[in-house]
Amino acid sequence: MAGQNKITRRKFVKNSIIGAAALSFPAASYARIPGANERVNLAVAGLNSRGQAHIVAAAAVKNTAITAFCDVDSRVFEKCQEILSKQGGASARTFVDVRKLLESKDIDAISIATPDHWHAPMAIMAMQAGKHVYLEKPCSHNPQEGEWLIEAQRRTGKVLLVGNQQRSAPTSMEAVQDIREGIIGQAYYAKAWYSNTRGSIGRGSKTPVPAWLDWELWQGPAPRREYKDNWVHYHWHWFWHWGTGEISNNGLHEMDICRWALGAGFPVKTTSAGGRYHFQDDWEFYDTQNASFEFEGGKMINWEGRSCNGFHQHGRDRGAAIHGTEGAILLDRNSYVAYDKAGKLIKQVNERSYSATTDTVGIGGLDVYHFENFINGIRLGEKPHSPIEEAHKSTLLCHLGNIAQKLGRSLHTDPQNGRILNDEEAMAMWRREYESGWEPKI
Repeated sequence: MAGQNKITRRKFVKNSIIGAAALSFPAASYARIPGANERVNLAVAGLNSRGQAHIVAAAAVKNTAITAFCDVDSRVFEKCQEILSKQGGASARTFVDVRKLLESKDIDAISIATPDHWHAPMAIMAMQAGKHVYLEKPCSHNPQEGEWLIEAQRRTGKVLLVGNQQRSAPTSMEAVQDIREGIIGQAYYAKAWYSNTRGSIGRGSKTPVPAWLDWELWQGPAPRREYKDNWVHYHWHWFWHWGTGEISNNGLHEMDICRWALGAGFPVKTTSAGGRYHFQDDWEFYDTQNASFEFEGGKMINWEGRSCNGFHQHGRDRGAAIHGTEGAILLDRNSYVAYDKAGKLIKQVNERSYSATTDTVGIGGLDVYHFENFINGIRLGEKPHSPIEEAHKSTLLCHLGNIAQKLGRSLHTDPQNGRILNDEEAMAMWRREYESGWEPKI
């Protein structure tokens, strides 16, 4: 009987969120909502790695058709057409230049899974072109871009959902609701972690640009650099010029859940320690990092990242532990477990479908839930589970952690907007320089 109650409650939490959004529009008014009774035509931009998870997830959502692909790698189109075909989709048009794609009037929305330096500029361009946007995390390459995204979404009124897909997990929704109802007393501290066994990226060499790559468009908003052979496709994550490090690449997911669970906003203090310890190569960020964030109201989040040592914590390669005055919760993409103060198990709920945890594509059931939320937001006005205002707060933790680590000192921030206080050198890293003609305009 207890197991039956868990399933019923889990369904109730998810359905209540969707139902509340649907009830905000009387049934008779659906015909007046643009696209409420129509198929959403979706384009996917950035087809290596996470873009393929977007294809699989979006193809599983009703009233959705993937009609266009965009990538600067000419080799990837054939593979993605095969993926789409296996999901029952028709052949998609292909684009190399996203600006040409955004001119298409028959495309309603775009999902963006490009390198980080393209995320915010492309999303802003897309919303200004009248498209709804599913934006892979991190939503920004730097803090300024997060603020620009908030303003662009408000001005255009377009749906902007950020790909923190665990926000759509029924188990995570249930856990947060239980925390609000006092299952572990007053929640005050959260620990997030990520561990993997990444290898060395070596030392890159300047080589001719491969014939299959449009290097000019790959760089896009970033100031131009001569091509090196260890940047494309995945290792750009570890370079400041294009990426945001492991803390944004993976730590962001769990820190977002921690902040949600604690009910915390912008931090007041950030500290970070670590370095590139495991290998000596071109990797510019940190393979080992321990970042801590303090918030008003006596709350704190700590993230431990180990990119090159996969030793698990609590039997998990990634996850979050939420601690309160009466107990603790272990939470990851696939389960929710609660304990009392004595360590006794008081509740366990497993996710209905498995999601990958440490590979580079990360396909899983949570992607489908999240894309359902995105499409329902377009068609029915459903509230985004990961709106840009919340995504910016969580992403800013990652940026602040990297800035504090690079400068080697604590950062104090305004709890109203997260901006760094009394530190001009740190605030100089709030934004980046852009290639001439590419700076986002709001």
